[in-house]
Amino acid sequence: MTTLEIKDLHVEVANPDESAEPIKILKGVNLTVKSGETHAIMGPNGSGKSTLSYAIAGHPKYTVTQGSITLDGENVLEMSVDERARAGLFLAMQYPVEVPGVSVSNFLRTAATAVRGEAPKLRTWVKEVKEGMAELEIDPAFGERSVNEGFSGGEKKRQEILQLSLLKPKIAILDETDSGLDVDALRIVSEGVNRYKERENGGILLITHYTRILRYIRPDFVHVFVNGRIVAEGGSELAEELDANGYVRFTSASVGA
Repeated sequence: MTTLEIKDLHVEVANPDESAEPIKILKGVNLTVKSGETHAIMGPNGSGKSTLSYAIAGHPKYTVTQGSITLDGENVLEMSVDERARAGLFLAMQYPVEVPGVSVSNFLRTAATAVRGEAPKLRTWVKEVKEGMAELEIDPAFGERSVNEGFSGGEKKRQEILQLSLLKPKIAILDETDSGLDVDALRIVSEGVNRYKERENGGILLITHYTRILRYIRPDFVHVFVNGRIVAEGGSELAEELDANGYVRFTSASVGA
């Protein structure tokens, strides 16, 4: 059993106006994600959802000023970005970056070697990648293309989920993985996430604006994020309420507070 525990997390970023105070984004987040659980983080634009994912992953732009993040009791904040990945954390980014000159196949094998501590045996690795691509309906020719270069939005997101299936992390953080996906790509990506959870008993932190992906990936817990805090929690019925009524009830309460 793996546990990612976030306590009283406060995060800020530098202000574009260098003479001004840093901008506070997260203002006391408490959240626990365990193996086999799916947590959906939902909220309006600018509420701090993506900041949470970057802070967990170790993005240097985001400064933790208070609170803690632990993975099975180990202090995540003391780990470098690559150490966090080797410890079992995975981030699927909202906007996957292009890596010109590095083929998908080389990228995947290098990442797997780093996470596993040794290079996977070539014969079994080729089989793993081939099966993973087939499940996600990825053309095998993509293995020789540069990472994400010239890929459509759906192709980029499928590559992210291919990484998820091959790296087998303990906790997967999916930052708006549904962004820019058509209906077919959404189904394929969601099925890939569900396979990961079933096979690895992985914990999932799914960040999204919309409920459409939750029709495919059923959350055990839904957390409403407003103004850098979790302001409401519940089950899938909370997501249904948000789908019907939006965030007005929660944003109004936050402004009033």
